[in-house]
Amino acid sequence: MELFKSTNYDFLGKKWPFIIASLVLTAAGLISIAAKGGLKYGIDFKQGVMMTVKFAYTPPLDKIRSAMSSSPQIKGEVSVQNETSAQNTVEIGTEAVSEGQMNVNRQDMSDVLTATFGQGAGGKLDFNNAGHDALAERLRDALARNNVSASEQDLQNLVTGLLSTRDTQHSGLIANFNQLSSTPGVNTGIMNTLHEECYLAPFHIAGVEMVGPKVGAELRKKAVLATLYALAGMLAYIAFRFEWIYGLGAVIACFHDTIITIGLFSLFNKDITMTVIAALLTLVGYSMNDTIVIFDRIRENLKMSRREPLEAVMNRAVNQTLSRTVMTSGLTFLTVIALFLFGGPVLNGFSFALVCGILVGTYSSVFVASPIVLFWHGWADRRGGRTAPVMATAPRPDAPRKNAAKAVR
Repeated sequence: MELFKSTNYDFLGKKWPFIIASLVLTAAGLISIAAKGGLKYGIDFKQGVMMTVKFAYTPPLDKIRSAMSSSPQIKGEVSVQNETSAQNTVEIGTEAVSEGQMNVNRQDMSDVLTATFGQGAGGKLDFNNAGHDALAERLRDALARNNVSASEQDLQNLVTGLLSTRDTQHSGLIANFNQLSSTPGVNTGIMNTLHEECYLAPFHIAGVEMVGPKVGAELRKKAVLATLYALAGMLAYIAFRFEWIYGLGAVIACFHDTIITIGLFSLFNKDITMTVIAALLTLVGYSMNDTIVIFDRIRENLKMSRREPLEAVMNRAVNQTLSRTVMTSGLTFLTVIALFLFGGPVLNGFSFALVCGILVGTYSSVFVASPIVLFWHGWADRRGGRTAPVMATAPRPDAPRKNAAKAVR
């Protein structure tokens, strides 16, 4: 399907406004990063507490976020997002500046969840989040009051069995005490005691991780290395497939897209999180793919038009791929704009990176990567004392075009 047929726009003739805009955006982003003392990292890259909580129903993210943020005990930034690998599970992160603060935040987060979602009355124990010692202490006196005879060893075995049933058979979350009836040693008296002494909160704290400053620094280092490795691999491929200057132009365009996108994050005071890193890696591949499509068409055109100026060959290649670029970038842009507008806080950083990256990456393939190749061949021709090739009807030496013709393999 072709949206545009037989177009002949002079794209490279209008490259300077886009190049100047890129330089301005790059400078503004770098100045913003320097003025703010660096990028604003999310909890993924800073020290803090990451708590995984499983709910009995779809987690109410807004309610959790509001409760955590409004709690006077929890200091610093709070993040709440769905855990994609487990159903009805959410990850709650809080920032902490010291190890002592991390331990305090851990307890405070548990208290906030209990106050927000717990339904216990009369000082009952939350069975879904009770530990072995707390449950044993609660049942020891209660069983005696209910005339249920059990030795200390029997009590310890009972508590171990109850918690094992809860954790292994029901993923830590019991919806009804009857689900414990299959536990060895459980009888009517024990079941009645559980009803009297315990209640079932609709959530279970599945795990708590302390993220220290060394872990955050290691994550930042790995994120940078992942991006650089991806760019290096693409540079090697394009240099082999086309010519080294084409690979260099494509990689510079990718750096251009990434730096501008990160600069916009600083300008708009947005956090850099792991999902944003994923978006940036996606952006690198997306931008590179668009650039390769144009370069491949340039190479095909060079095979048929060796006597034509390189700029004219490039312009024709961009015009020939215009329909594909508009359809691919346009449809992708509509998708990520929908994510940005309706995806909520969890997807905001991810979708913002893709919105900026698609806009910048689409024009960089035409107005950044291609001009770099054009400038190189122009400089190489002048350095060799040759004039730029022009459309000719009479035979002429191929030497002036040897740099551009190397792309044809």
